[in-house]
Amino acid sequence: MKTYKIYFISVLTIIVCVSSWWFFATIGEMGKPQIQMMQDIRSIGQRTVLEVTFSDSGSGLKNSTITLTQDNQSRILSNLQYKGKKTNRNAISIPVDPVALKLHDGPATLTIAAEDQAVWKNSASISRVVNVDVVPPQIFLLTPVNHINPGGTCMLLFRTSKSVPVSGVRVDDRLFPSYPVMVNNKPCQLVYFAFPIQTASQTTQIKVYARDQGGNETVQSVPYLLLKKKYRNDKMPLSDSFLQQKMPEFVAQYPALTGKPLIDVFIYVNSTLREDNFRTIQTICQKSEPRQLWEGIFLRMKDASPMAQFGDRRTYVYAGKTVGESTHLGADLASTSNAPIEAANSGVVVHAGYLGIYGNMVMIDHGYGLFSLYAHLSNIDVKNGQAVKKGEALGKSGLTGLAGGDHLHFSILVGGQFVNSTEWWDPHWIQDNVTKKMQVPF
Repeated sequence: MKTYKIYFISVLTIIVCVSSWWFFATIGEMGKPQIQMMQDIRSIGQRTVLEVTFSDSGSGLKNSTITLTQDNQSRILSNLQYKGKKTNRNAISIPVDPVALKLHDGPATLTIAAEDQAVWKNSASISRVVNVDVVPPQIFLLTPVNHINPGGTCMLLFRTSKSVPVSGVRVDDRLFPSYPVMVNNKPCQLVYFAFPIQTASQTTQIKVYARDQGGNETVQSVPYLLLKKKYRNDKMPLSDSFLQQKMPEFVAQYPALTGKPLIDVFIYVNSTLREDNFRTIQTICQKSEPRQLWEGIFLRMKDASPMAQFGDRRTYVYAGKTVGESTHLGADLASTSNAPIEAANSGVVVHAGYLGIYGNMVMIDHGYGLFSLYAHLSNIDVKNGQAVKKGEALGKSGLTGLAGGDHLHFSILVGGQFVNSTEWWDPHWIQDNVTKKMQVPF
């Protein structure tokens, strides 16, 4: 009998423990649901989309609600009941239409709540004050006259009716962000943008855009006159001696090219590697000082003869067959071997090292999205993050990368796009297209 009682008590204890574990792990659990807002919502505008994730790892979700209250009147944005199969997680995306909800500009309260299936009805909620903003910003263009060269740079100055976190210029599908500046003690936006020669035509669309905290966006066309400019076309025969001289450098840098015919190495370098290098340069240009670091004209390499020019369209020929093409996006300048290379203007070094077809390369950020590039150097005398003054030594010329002889490849970039550097060497161009445009009467 005693053994039976012990057995019965043991079984009963196990049943109680298991039942208790099941109860507190499911309907009796006391953990609150979790609410995660996928973005930091401060304003509600015409393009706002709320993204919220509800979760409960225990008993599962029972219901969730999202409401927006203004003037003591609540608008239900979402009201979900979770029935049937247990739901531990639900992510929802809700477009908010302030006009349809009859909201007006001003504060409102966003409330997000959830309840689980537990007997205790565990609940959680988030409440925050947001600003309803349904009026798009106005754009006031301060530089209505814009003469642009194909492959050149243009500067725009504009004001907005209210503070905007996102603004700039679109040239077809290319984006150029603007930077806040003060002109005559008035807050303005300044943007340098490129007019790429690859798409240079009278049909190219240039538009300035501004987006406020609520996501309301205004887009306005920019008037411009496209000037005429012709670029050269060159056929460049590739010799075996050139391939034997230069391609081993790339094989050493990129072991996957080992064993390939030298002409195949060139085709890879001129196409795939060239594109990879351009993407790297664009990434470098994504961050620029929000202030002007340069002053006056940009220096041209001293006592240097011009070789290849910006915009030269090259067709490479080997054994009578076309094996590739490229557009030369800089100016090649040649002096003596290992000639000193100086900073064209003041700024901060953002790249100092080897980069594919450019060989040993230095890039300087001059602020507001403007950069200069120095390629094919034999050695580099500066490092990343170093501030340099106009005329300060960067290194020596050389023939590293895709270079057939000792020279400097010099480029100017605006917003990650290559532009014609001769404009920035010309004091008259800077005076007409930058300095005078900054002299805005208010």
